[in-house]
Order: sequence, then C-alpha cells, then structure tokens
Amino acid sequence: MTIHPTKNRKSIILRLFKTIVEFYPIMFPAVILFIIFNAIIGSIPAVFMQNIIELIEQNWQTGDWDAVSGKILSLVGILVVFYVLSLASGYAYNQMMAIITQGTLKKFRVKMFNRMQTLPIKYVDTNNHGDIMSYYTNDIDTLRQLISQSFPQLLVSSITVISVFSIMIYYCLWLTLVVVIGVIIMLFVTKKVGGGSAKYFIKQQKALGHLEGFVEEMMNGQKVIKVFCHENESKADFDKINDSLFNDARAANRYANILGPILNNIGNILYVFVAISGGILLISNVPNVSISGITMGISIVVPFLNMTKQFVGNINQVSHQINAVVMGIAGAQRIFDLMDEEPEQDNGYVTLVNVREENGQLIECKERTGIWAWKHPHSDGSVTYTKLTGDVRLFNVDFEYEPGETILHDVSLYAKPGQKVAFVGATGAGKTTITNLLNRFYDIADGKIRYDGININKIKKSDLRRAIGMVLQDTNLFTGTVMDNIRYGKLDATDEECIAAAKLVGADDFITRLPNGYHTMLTENGANLSQGQRQLISIARAAVADPPVMILDEATSSIDTRTEAIVQRGMDALMKDRTVFVIAHRLSTVKNSDVIIVLDHGRIIERGNHEELIAKKGQYYQLYTGAFELE
Repeated sequence: MTIHPTKNRKSIILRLFKTIVEFYPIMFPAVILFIIFNAIIGSIPAVFMQNIIELIEQNWQTGDWDAVSGKILSLVGILVVFYVLSLASGYAYNQMMAIITQGTLKKFRVKMFNRMQTLPIKYVDTNNHGDIMSYYTNDIDTLRQLISQSFPQLLVSSITVISVFSIMIYYCLWLTLVVVIGVIIMLFVTKKVGGGSAKYFIKQQKALGHLEGFVEEMMNGQKVIKVFCHENESKADFDKINDSLFNDARAANRYANILGPILNNIGNILYVFVAISGGILLISNVPNVSISGITMGISIVVPFLNMTKQFVGNINQVSHQINAVVMGIAGAQRIFDLMDEEPEQDNGYVTLVNVREENGQLIECKERTGIWAWKHPHSDGSVTYTKLTGDVRLFNVDFEYEPGETILHDVSLYAKPGQKVAFVGATGAGKTTITNLLNRFYDIADGKIRYDGININKIKKSDLRRAIGMVLQDTNLFTGTVMDNIRYGKLDATDEECIAAAKLVGADDFITRLPNGYHTMLTENGANLSQGQRQLISIARAAVADPPVMILDEATSSIDTRTEAIVQRGMDALMKDRTVFVIAHRLSTVKNSDVIIVLDHGRIIERGNHEELIAKKGQYYQLYTGAFELE
C-alpha cells in the first residue's frame, strides 16, 4: 500500500490527535473533560459578582445588611467550593497531560526509529544525516510544546471565550455587540499578521534541520578541513546557512512579536469603549436588551467590564499560541512524512533454517546444528530444502541508481562454493555496486542473481543477508565493549566463539593488551583505537557470523603494512572453504584469487586468474605493472 505524506494542516492536526487518542483512549478524553470543567469554572466569577452587586443595590436604601451579608457569604462560599474543584481538576489534568505528552513523544520516537529500520539503504544514502537527526530533536520538541502547552491553553481559552460570551449575551446584548465588533477587528489582525508568520515558521523548521545537518557533516570532517586549511571556507558556508535560518526566524518572529502588542492595545481600547458604552446606557436609561430580563445597572456594567477583560485576554492567549501551533504542525508534518516513507519491499518467501542430515535427506530442526538450508515452499504445498553452500551467480545483470543512468551493463559471473572472486577497476567502475546487489540493498533492473540456484528475489532479505558476511572499508563500531562489538555478528555467540573469531583474524593480541581486554568500553565509533584495530574488530565480527559467502570491500585499505600481514593470515583462514568476493585497490592482495573480474564503466572487460590476465597484457596487466612500479 502506498501511503501519501500528510500535507494539509487540518488533516495533520486531526491525524495527530487521532494518534494520541489511540495511545491513550481513556486518559486523553478524561483530560479534555477536566480542562473543559476548569475553563467553565474560571468563567463564572462574573455571575457571582453580578449577584453580589445586585444584592447591594437592592438593599442600599433599606440597610438590611444582616440578611445581605448572609447571602453574600453563601455566594462566596459556593465560589470557594468551585475554585477548590477547579484547583483539583487543574492539578489532575496537568499531571495526566505530563504523562500523555512524554508518553506520546516516546511512542513517536519508537515509531520513527522502527520505520527507519524498515527503510531501504537508498533513503540513508540520499538524505542528510543531520536532517534525519533533527526529526528526533527539533521536530519532537515542537510537538512537545504543541501537546503539553499550546493544546491545553487553546482549549481552556476557547471554552472560556464561549462561556464568557454566553454570559455576556445573557446579561446585555448592547454591550455584547460592542465586544463583538472589537473581536472581529482582533480576528482580522490575527489572521493577517499570524498568517504571515506561519509560512516563515515552517521555513525556519526546515532551515534548522539543514543547519544541523551541515554542523554534523563538518564535525565528521574536521580532520579533512584542517588538512586542507578549509576553515575559512567552512565558516563562509556556515554563515550562508546560518543567515538563511536567521532571515526565516527573524521574519517569523517579527510577525509574531508584533501581534501581541497590537492585540493588547486593541483589547485596552475595547475595554474603554465598553466602559463608555455602559455609562451611556446607564445615563440614557436605554432599556436593556437581554435574555435575563435584568434591568441595566451597575450590577451589569461592572461585571461586564471584567468579562470583557477576561474575554479579550483569552483571545490574546489564543493568538499567542499560533506560533507554537504552526511550528508544532510543521514538526508533526515532518514526523509523519518520515513515518509514511515507503518501507523496503520484501516479497521473499524462501527462508534459512537449521537442518540435520538423515539418510541423505535434510530434516528441518530447531536446534543449531551448524548445517543450514534454504526452505523453499511451493504453490502446490510442497517444500524443498536446498543445502546452503555459497554458490552465487549473476546472469546478464543491468542496474541503475537513477532512471536512465545505467551503472552495470550485462554483467554475468559465477562464484562456486569456496572460490575467491576479485573485482578490479577504477573508482566508479561498479565494484561496490555488485556487492550491494548481492545483499539486495538495491534491486536489479534486469537479469537474475541466484544463490545456491535460487533467485535472490525469492529469498527473504533478512535470511539472504544472514547468509552473506560483509567487511566494509569504513568501519562502524557501536557503543559497548569490544566483546559486544564482535558478538554483533552473531548475537547468540558465546564469549569463547567471539575470542576464537578474534584469534582467527589476529585481533586477540592487541585486544588482550587493552585496559580491560575484551571488556574494554568503546565509544564514538572506537575513537580510542587505531584505524587498523577498528578494522580488525569488524573483521572478527564478520568471522563470528561464520557465513558461507563473504564480501570484503577494501577490507585492508586502511591498515598499515605490518598489520595487513597479520590480517591477511587471518583473512586467509577466514576465506577457507568460503565463497569470497574481494574488492581491492592493492592488486597484490588479489593475486591468489580464483578469478579476477576487471570492470570498466559497469562492464566486464576482462576475466581470468592472475597469470592469464598478465599474459593477455590488457588493462589488468597495465594496472598491475603500474601498481608494481609504484611499489
């Protein structure tokens, strides 16, 4: 199913609150009820004031203050009870709102992270990593403000406005009409000024993500920047992005900051007009037009002035939340866009299972036997098992990252179990692309790739990748101990298996000399290790996984000559009885390959072993002799 990103503001808000209700189906409606109750209670003091003033007016001449004071005290007592209930409901909804807000953000972060795990590699390759991080920081924070502050304040203010307006109509239509005219002016100004700020707040949110992406990129490339003395250029680039953010933020806040003073002054002027209008009505003895039937008097005008102030104040509160609401909507849109990204498609149904051999047949079993097989269900209900051996073949494969830009042209090759296949060629020839296709990080445009005779499109991606080990040129170590990083290749591996894998690739020697050996904590991608040591751990990680097919993408390119000799011995042991695909610039490391594939602009131009290609005196010969001369 294709999910289209949410763009309309109204639909974003509806989707957001629908999601919150799904998260908290009981607590969230309860919070709304508490907020409504609290807002209504906050609107009724004017009623009590009107009754108290009316009692005083009626008994001003008679002077029966004992009876009046009793009634006034009873009214005050009722009002105190209402305020206590309001305090209790306010405390309740604030406590629950904290749970809802933080719980919602937690669930959104989980949803975003889970969706990111399902996205294809292309998404990570084509999106700025800093901008992706901005989803979890800036956008989540704007959502926090929207849910925890803006939404309750908007609901309180809206209910208060409705309640106060109803009381105004009940008491005096003439004065209500004056307030309505003032409110219409305020709404017109809010729409003009607030609408102008909305687009800039959305731009500000995007510019902030762009800035964070740039800063992260510069932090990762600090060594390169300093080596090439590129500090001033980096500052200039940063200034451009920062200026863009400044301009968008300035425009947004310029509109937002001017809105408050304008509305406050309109409110003050409206207050004066209501006072003047009330005075004129009193002096002129104009009959009161109202639902209540109460005669126009001080008991109407004084509470009405307070209600006007309360009414205008809540209108101002609504307008002040516009900025936070707009930013929250922008953040929610970005979050929903990420959650709506098309996940990586996987229509595979062939799985990898443990088997044991009985009378020449493969029998599926739950226990780990060290023997794996492809479980292939068929349309007629039958199931066949094919032993995992590591036979990989490509037939007439074409591939393009972008439509119309073909990267691989009619590539065919095979690697029998236990064979070592090396890819040689200039940068951009398509070497790494082939290994990406074997893992189905990208899908081919035409042709077929078979693993043990099975089309890899039929194999479940997770099972396919479990059957292929990979060591990359750029090492990635995670926060944790050395043992944890080696075990990453096989999560149920024992300590003994991890240590054996480290010994196999020659990593045990330096690991045992670390402060805490295998329990040494690594942080920031193993910053406390040398590049060669990090690479050795990544190779040990692949070794403990023990897959029948191994891809070595420039695995030794960042290791010094002495360390390379150690690693090479471990690699030879690792490659024994495995199908291995090797990408290397150092041609001396591929001399012993069973077949060497020479690529040029996505086409295979030569193939054969080292001696055969040297005898041909083609491009491989030129590359090799050139490398030999350089050495």
